[in-house]
Amino acid sequence: MSTPTPEPDMSRNRLPTLFEVLSRRTAAPVDLFSFYIFMRDQQRSVDYLDFWLDVSQHLSLCRHYVRTLHRSIIDQTPDKIGSRRSSQVLEDVGLAGPSGDKGEKDYKRTPEQRLSAFLRENNEGSSVRKHSPATSQDTTGTSRSERRRHSFMTSADGSPFHDSSPEQGGSQISRSDIRASAEKILYTYLLPGSEREIILPQSILNDVTDAIEGPDQRSDPELFDSARDYVFQAMERDAFPGFLRAKALGNIVPSSMFFRVIFGLVCMFAGFWTAFILIFLNYHHATRAWIIIPFSLGVYMLFTHQYTLDPILVFAGYSEYTLMSFSKIKEPFVKKLLLKRSYMVFAEVVLVTAAICCLFIFVPGKRL
Repeated sequence: MSTPTPEPDMSRNRLPTLFEVLSRRTAAPVDLFSFYIFMRDQQRSVDYLDFWLDVSQHLSLCRHYVRTLHRSIIDQTPDKIGSRRSSQVLEDVGLAGPSGDKGEKDYKRTPEQRLSAFLRENNEGSSVRKHSPATSQDTTGTSRSERRRHSFMTSADGSPFHDSSPEQGGSQISRSDIRASAEKILYTYLLPGSEREIILPQSILNDVTDAIEGPDQRSDPELFDSARDYVFQAMERDAFPGFLRAKALGNIVPSSMFFRVIFGLVCMFAGFWTAFILIFLNYHHATRAWIIIPFSLGVYMLFTHQYTLDPILVFAGYSEYTLMSFSKIKEPFVKKLLLKRSYMVFAEVVLVTAAICCLFIFVPGKRL
């Protein structure tokens, strides 16, 4: 029984929240994939997002373990109270979210506490161990804990955004896999000098390290609550407003903006050079009308750079997420915002182009 992917809310008449983006309840261009690309290419802090997603994957791993344990207990002791308890935990556990965010009604703090308490009480030395999967080895004899656990957002070949949730594969999960997952998060993101170290308060780092490596040897998802909350608030404060400005109010990326401003300046120079040549050679007004082409291109490119918005691209229904790579605009409210701004930008382009062209077309000529 796998957890279904949440469907985007197409009736939302507002901009999405960060929690909605992280829980995959939004559509392009403000979906999780676009946010990942933004954090990687523009914010340069994708490690924070990967940490959040890997903690979410760790919670999925714990859920899958308890679910497998529940089935095993039902098969062997169908009338025992343990099966009823694990079943209640499974029914109540929700998606990992900011534990301090009381405004998100979709996030349930209590079920995650129940799952963590269940895992802490049923440790390796408890009687439940005999009901857990007998082995964690694959057909090659390699322990699952010895294999590299890829990021929640990366595939085996390193490409981004591949959901490797264990719930989809139907594979059996042992307690050692949960332990290895918690240690991998610690050694990858939290310890000083780690591969993808993220900056957290020292008190949080000490609490998580002591919980995992201390005498309790914890691996339940609740031990990452404080770190996850801090990362969520950091992304919400520092990165998410810029993401909304870039994707909900614009549709081009910085590298595209750079080429546009260069091309726009070249076109404007060509337009002014041609206009002055035609004036000083006293060409007819109809001939001078050809300057509309370079001036139109130049003004359009400069305005798209200024507003980070390409109206023609919006009218076609597309948004740029990397240079010359486009995605369909599917979020209704964002599409409405982009269309309004596109009409405004396009009107300004037409007015400025018309003013410049009229000035150079109808000014009296004088042959030098």
